[in-house]
Amino acid sequence: MEIITGGVTAAKGFEAAGVEAGIKYQNRKDMALIYSKRPCVLAGTFTSNVVKAAPVLWDKHVVEDAPFGQAVVINAGIANACTGKEGYGYCERTAARGGEALGIPGEAVLVASTGVIGMQLPIEKIEAGIDELARAKADTIAAGTMAAEAIMTTDTRSKQAAVEIDIKGKKVTLGGMCKGSGMIHPNMCTMLAFVTTDAVISKELLTKAVKEDVKDTFNMVSVDGDTSTNDTLLVMANGMAENPEIEEGTPEFDAFLEALHYINETLAKMMAGDGEGATALFETKVIGAATKEDARRLSKSVICSSLTKAAIYGHDANWGRILCALGYSGASFDPEKIELFFESKSGRIQIYKDGVAADYSEEEASRILSDPEVRVLVDMKMGTETATAWGCDLTYDYVKINADYRS
Repeated sequence: MEIITGGVTAAKGFEAAGVEAGIKYQNRKDMALIYSKRPCVLAGTFTSNVVKAAPVLWDKHVVEDAPFGQAVVINAGIANACTGKEGYGYCERTAARGGEALGIPGEAVLVASTGVIGMQLPIEKIEAGIDELARAKADTIAAGTMAAEAIMTTDTRSKQAAVEIDIKGKKVTLGGMCKGSGMIHPNMCTMLAFVTTDAVISKELLTKAVKEDVKDTFNMVSVDGDTSTNDTLLVMANGMAENPEIEEGTPEFDAFLEALHYINETLAKMMAGDGEGATALFETKVIGAATKEDARRLSKSVICSSLTKAAIYGHDANWGRILCALGYSGASFDPEKIELFFESKSGRIQIYKDGVAADYSEEEASRILSDPEVRVLVDMKMGTETATAWGCDLTYDYVKINADYRS
């Protein structure tokens, strides 16, 4: 696997664009397009929130019922959530206009929205934006970057990743982009992620790969514990690499899974590190757990703890908060057997062992926690299973951003 520069336009046959449509923001891009020159097999995972935004309902319909997909139209600023029949009708109008502008069936157009809940979309601006996107689309890295920038809301930076693999002598590429900074606690499967690939793979196998991998990537991220109404991960495969079809149980499928995991994990970590107001990416890795589910539950419990997140912001080695979060995770363990460590590029320090604090330097621990990426390592001493979760510190700015989000 080779890591390359790019995002959704890295794979053969994919084009993208980002434009300023004036949906809610002024003087910034707020609409994006992903387009494939050939029809794609689709896979997707969506929010588990009972309150689902209109675009989620539309996309679920397209992924499950349409013969293929070929484009995604995305807007930022307004989520089109809790908007009733009118909001769903705007999804239909968006898809129809996208189909007209691109010369493809309207039912091959997926839609995605992110932003304020409860507001209706200015559909005339959406339709005008679609026409502009269709004219501007290109297969360049710059076009992909424009699209990644256009889907941002409170994000401070765009998020992209791309890789190449070899499938029986054919170069296969996967690329992706995502947005997410607040209301981030995906259980799919306000997070949007899009992955494109030119691989030849069946819809059934692609769906299996996506639904399995999301458990250890996007679903292991939390910024604030709030599961969005709009969480969406869409994966599009157009087959333009012309590789022999990837089949389950083969080295080629393993290579594809590795590449997909890299894209998903990289984007997930980018979201966690760009959490609203964040100053640090906060990772928790659990090893030695009795079961995989326990490992996931334990690691995510720690990165979701507001008290622990606040301690990370303060560079405070308050290991009691970590132990507390492990204890209410729902997993059973002996607290006198586990070991806790802090790690960063500045070093590694053990902070807890045999049921009590380890002999460590508070100054050294604080120095380790002062880095922009920090990790809590938890050894459960119970088995062989492991899992990693990603979050961020909790800062004053998180409250400031969300106190006036609608304005």
